[in-house]
Amino acid sequence: MMKDILFLLCPGFTDPAYPGDVFYCWHCALMEGILASFPDLARKLDVRRIAWPRPRADVAELTGPENQSLPVLVLMSEPVDPSGAPQFINDKDEILKALSARYGFPLPHP
Repeated sequence: MMKDILFLLCPGFTDPAYPGDVFYCWHCALMEGILASFPDLARKLDVRRIAWPRPRADVAELTGPENQSLPVLVLMSEPVDPSGAPQFINDKDEILKALSARYGFPLPHP
């Protein structure tokens, strides 16, 4: 069975709209913290860290060019949608729920 893919942005990127500043994606940093906290569970995923600039070809190939926001969890182990593309989750809270339901990661405390 193919592993689900979790795409995250590499931290320390720049944005031409903000010259001289260096950034991280806080949603991706949240995911990185969870993966680091539970490394045995993290190994069940295919985690891919990619650069900030678009187009993000690896992501667009699986989710479509209009869905390049990260983080995104591509559900490779699920049946494809009617268009033939894999299903995916690109909402941080829904990704956290999926990580818990599919892989046994603990839930965030309410």
